[in-house]
Amino acid sequence: MGAGRAWLAGLALGLACALAQAATGLAVVAGREGDGPVTVFYPSSGTAAEVKRGPFSLQAAWQGAPVRGNGRLIVVSHGSGGSPWTYSDLAAAMVGAGFVVAMPEHRGDNYKDTSEIGPPSWQRRPAEVSRAIDAVERDDRFARLVSTDKVGVYGMSAGGHAALTVAGGRWSPAMLARHCDAHIAEDFQACVGLATRLRGDLLDRVKIWVALAVIHWRLSDAGWRSYRDPRIAAVVAAVPYAADFDMASLAAPPVPLGVVRAGQDRWLEPRFHSDAVLKACAPCARVADVPDGGHGALLSPLPPRLGGLAAELLGDPQGFDRKQLPEIDRRITDFFRRHLLP
Repeated sequence: MGAGRAWLAGLALGLACALAQAATGLAVVAGREGDGPVTVFYPSSGTAAEVKRGPFSLQAAWQGAPVRGNGRLIVVSHGSGGSPWTYSDLAAAMVGAGFVVAMPEHRGDNYKDTSEIGPPSWQRRPAEVSRAIDAVERDDRFARLVSTDKVGVYGMSAGGHAALTVAGGRWSPAMLARHCDAHIAEDFQACVGLATRLRGDLLDRVKIWVALAVIHWRLSDAGWRSYRDPRIAAVVAAVPYAADFDMASLAAPPVPLGVVRAGQDRWLEPRFHSDAVLKACAPCARVADVPDGGHGALLSPLPPRLGGLAAELLGDPQGFDRKQLPEIDRRITDFFRRHLLP
């Protein structure tokens, strides 16, 4: 082994040993330009202890002293009505590999405020991702730990929509209306969310008629939405909302794009969303396939106390084994390691 390779091997071994001893730190930085808070998970020399956040209990070093990991940042865009805590197991896996992980709270579409779910939030999310990068970069605790010339983005569901956008995709509200015109019975929850469900009775026709009337009223804008941040260098879209995208815009993404699908997703029918992206994008990687998983399969920990339709759509299908999630988190993390690290 040459001297250069030996030095690199030693450096990698030293980093691995340091990270093996590091805890997952947890802190919150202020959002920029009026954005909500940005939750940051990071390698820390602090001691992990129980941290309670609402109904969630995490093991983390709250405000623990940061230590340098691999020098790279990943931004996580949460799903509709989401919080940082249902992504904390994935964040811990990423921190274990040396990444700093930042999770912005998307305005009008988070666990505290769901007043602007859908296209109003989708239009803002990519810029909120960029400002989350800025917030971490300008915080004295983290500025010295990360270089933001190559940033990763992970998004799930509505966050997957943001991920596809920052990966080069373009979409429009009118494309969503067109999709619902053609496929509302087959992809009903993607068109109406948690408002109601089809039950196979005489009221279904009324529900579809009302839903399409509202969709046509709210989603007539045919203007394309797109967004690029040159700092974003790798993207993973997990069970993404994708039916409103121009799939041609995703055929050759300017950055490496990976997709995670769930075969039993009843909220976003895979053939119209994740599978449509994989079919359109030849270079895209199928990072993980969860054939027996539902829409909430990737949330870990899963939100407790779900009821009604939310429980049906986010809860685990019968027979789904959550013991496979650490392996899925590892695959997602490895995708970013391959594309963000030297």
